[in-house]
Amino acid sequence: MRSLISATLLLALASAPAQAQSWSRSWMAAPLASRTAPEKRPDLSDRTLRQVVRISTGGDRIRLRLSNEMSTRPLLLGAVHVALAGANGQTLPGTDRVVTFNQAQGATIPSRAPLLSDPIAMPVKPLARLAISIHLPQGAPDATVHSYSAATGWTAPGDQTAATSLTDATTLGPRVIITGVEVENRKPARTIVTLGDSITDGVRATPDSDRRWPDLLAERLQRGGMMLTGVANAGISANRLLSEGDGYNALARFDSDVLAVPGVSHVVILEGVNDLGAAARDRQPMLPPAAVIGAYRQMIARAHDRGVKVILATILPYKGAGYWSAAGEASRVAINDWIRTNREADGYVDLARAIADPADPARMAKAYDVGDALHPNDAGFRVMADAIDLSLFR
Repeated sequence: MRSLISATLLLALASAPAQAQSWSRSWMAAPLASRTAPEKRPDLSDRTLRQVVRISTGGDRIRLRLSNEMSTRPLLLGAVHVALAGANGQTLPGTDRVVTFNQAQGATIPSRAPLLSDPIAMPVKPLARLAISIHLPQGAPDATVHSYSAATGWTAPGDQTAATSLTDATTLGPRVIITGVEVENRKPARTIVTLGDSITDGVRATPDSDRRWPDLLAERLQRGGMMLTGVANAGISANRLLSEGDGYNALARFDSDVLAVPGVSHVVILEGVNDLGAAARDRQPMLPPAAVIGAYRQMIARAHDRGVKVILATILPYKGAGYWSAAGEASRVAINDWIRTNREADGYVDLARAIADPADPARMAKAYDVGDALHPNDAGFRVMADAIDLSLFR
């Protein structure tokens, strides 16, 4: 009898139709605690948030990842909608979808937790722009945010999540509550996570232009025929490898912001300049190259345990920036020499050489410098993206 039951069960499983289950991260903002004083935060009680994101890969269905991970109290969500985005916070007619959680509208996110939506029947093309609208009946006094967005968001009174245009809206600076958009495809898709600081976060890129270097890399992947390879930007302005700047240090957040990302196949690591600069600014002993290299080795080992490939990027030149020092420059040169010659990572991209002033490689070329000797401008971000050999991801 047991054999007959087993055979019947196996036959039923074999005849069941296959379903698409390959989810991958198509857009990302690393979750942070707000550094704005509580009395200066906007009152979001009974207001709608509308935020526009540009995804990298398309898919047959999508789902949203919302976050309450940096809060000590539960967060009540009212209605949530997603639609294709038009101009100035408007949504395109006929594209609005109600977002549900456990087949219900609205949800409560526990403290310190993220929340995935149910799959949304909304086919999307690569590089599509989505408008995500969230009603907060009780507000969000300590909402999880991403401090820098390089994009305009809006907040408006009441529940306007289904509205094509918001009424009486005011602009919003940071990302609030949203931390990911994931897509589902019948064929397995992959995600490249870009881990870094303000340079990866896109600080000083033209707002609302999608010109950060990870955005431009996503465009190159699409043009290069790698339609199912997306980019998830895990940059945090002022982040560091080994100590606390803004957000948890890179080693502390590596599991959650890289290894836990659905579909992750590669991580590109561009981080370390803030560790060197902060040591000089704070008059602390300069980090020896071995300390930074040791951090890279930790991430390589942890990534390889999960089958994730590591691409290291050379630290950009920053002579002329407020926290530059000769000791920091010596460490940067030694670290970059190791990145170019090591056999432990799965490859490297020489972003420092691509953006350096040929007459003084310790400085960023003026054509690529936004003006502070530290952050690239739009042209600099373009040069960085173009310097990446796409064959590293094939």
